[in-house]
Amino acid sequence: MISAPPATALEALATRRYLLGPWPWRALAHLLATPLVALVAWVPIGLLCLPWLGAVSKLRGPDPVDYGTVAGLAVTGCVVLAAGLPLVAIPLAGVERRRLRLLDARPVEGDHRAVLGPAVGRLLRTRYTEAATWREAGYAALLVSVLCLGAVAVLGLAVAPLVLLTSPLVVAVADGPIVIGPATADTPGEAVGFALLGLLLLPAVPYLLGAAAGAHGALARALLGAPVSAELRQVSRSRARLVDAFETERRRIERDLHDGAQERLVGLTLQLGMARLDVPPTSPAHETITAAHTQAKQLMGELRELVHGIHPRVLTDRGLPAALGELADRSPLPVTVHAGLPGRLPDAVEATAYFVVAEALTNVAKHSGAGSATVTARCTGGVLVVEVADDGRGGADPAGGTGLVGLADRVAVLDGRVSLSSPHGGPTVLRMELPCRG
Repeated sequence: MISAPPATALEALATRRYLLGPWPWRALAHLLATPLVALVAWVPIGLLCLPWLGAVSKLRGPDPVDYGTVAGLAVTGCVVLAAGLPLVAIPLAGVERRRLRLLDARPVEGDHRAVLGPAVGRLLRTRYTEAATWREAGYAALLVSVLCLGAVAVLGLAVAPLVLLTSPLVVAVADGPIVIGPATADTPGEAVGFALLGLLLLPAVPYLLGAAAGAHGALARALLGAPVSAELRQVSRSRARLVDAFETERRRIERDLHDGAQERLVGLTLQLGMARLDVPPTSPAHETITAAHTQAKQLMGELRELVHGIHPRVLTDRGLPAALGELADRSPLPVTVHAGLPGRLPDAVEATAYFVVAEALTNVAKHSGAGSATVTARCTGGVLVVEVADDGRGGADPAGGTGLVGLADRVAVLDGRVSLSSPHGGPTVLRMELPCRG
């Protein structure tokens, strides 16, 4: 069984091959770039803060304080910052979404409304009244303050083991003592203890980088991505009772078709085949029986497909990974499946995941123009996460009649949710989350 690759830096931290993969280097690159991006963003944000700086200088100046002037400067500062910060935050958010790809393989899109026409006034009015704009403004404020200082602090802690590791060399080159905290080393021999401590701490550095960068990425996705309300509709109603009733009815229909109608149709096909052999080929009835025999065989194939569509036998016998592999084999496009699951899941969860993937692959083949697709399935924290990604043209719309809303309703019955990311130009990623505790 092939394990599904981690999608985020935080997920990668829990894997055994974290240190051997690219995630520590991705986290390091993200942390190194954070102060640089924050420094560039500080230039326009600092200009917006000039009225506040004027108010502070009035309060601390040698002249008597004119509180009216100070209040006027403070109010002006608030107005200027509220008016100008979104103009800085929107392009900064675009940069941060691209930078987030270092930490999160899942696409992230903004939640801005489209504006028709070139009118600047209409554009500004739309942007300043959107919740997405103010979430981006809040992220910009965090980036130039808390997130920037946090990245610098983490990088400083990451350098500390390297400093300890090279302390004997530093003492030898400097020909003088080195002081680290309360301890002092006057000779390279005395600094060996520092080097050993640095060697012990060195393996923890990649995990520190991954945890810090992963937390930054999770915050960025929460503030810069589309909120839960923009995902496909979720339903909350009598979930357990509805699922049990659906599963009971499904099993009854499957049993009746498989053990009743299908067996009788097989018997009818055999009888027609034997009758065709008994009738002379030159007899007028031979052509009629042959046509009936052919139609019976076609009907048997259609019934077999119908039974398979209700609930495939491979899903019952071998579980979700094998069923997903069969879907990939039947797809007209090349499909790669990564299904790292700990064992069998509840029947309703497996069936729902199977039909979501089946519908998604059907949509990929019919509408996306993709050359290939990838299906990943993994259980994380008691939640089954299934993603279907393709390299097609993107632009998928749940309201366009592709059946995605119906799938979301079906998933919601199990207290799950479905989200779709499909920017124009691709890639398209359909993500399903289902509680999978048995």
